[in-house]
Amino acid sequence: MRIIGGKYRGRMFNPGKQFTARPTTDFARESLFNILNNRIDFEETKTLDLFSGTGSISFEFISRGCTNLTLIELDFKHVQFIKSVLKELDEVVKVYRADAFKFIESEKNSYDLIFADPPYDHPRFKEVPQLVLKGNLLSPGGLFVLEHSKYHDFSTFPGFQELRRYGSVHFSFFGKE
Repeated sequence: MRIIGGKYRGRMFNPGKQFTARPTTDFARESLFNILNNRIDFEETKTLDLFSGTGSISFEFISRGCTNLTLIELDFKHVQFIKSVLKELDEVVKVYRADAFKFIESEKNSYDLIFADPPYDHPRFKEVPQLVLKGNLLSPGGLFVLEHSKYHDFSTFPGFQELRRYGSVHFSFFGKE
């Protein structure tokens, strides 16, 4: 796994062969961040990464100057890997070992940008957009990006803005007025 842009561009990290998370491809990450670079100021954005997995998306946020970042990941080994990379980068952000669904339901803070990459086969996958958008988790004017497979279509959901496809990786963008 490598960081594709920003101040840590080219840095490589190996989560190991027993890692169960599916990292977002380099091509899809680069394309996503090309879009985000034109929409947000990373240094001023309060960001939430749900279902952090390998942390690859969060490392891209950090590499681009995002300091107000919260990561949520349930798997202990994944959290340990994320923390080890953060230590190596000498970066401090909030990392919580928690169930993302419970976090969404209980979190009182609002975020300007929320990224979610739940396991594609998670039984509650289709609930994620509704849960994120229904409360105050996403700030007014905020952006929510959901990574998913081609087997999901969120175009009829309230707040849906656009779909971007990069091979087998799809990103649905949602806004909140």
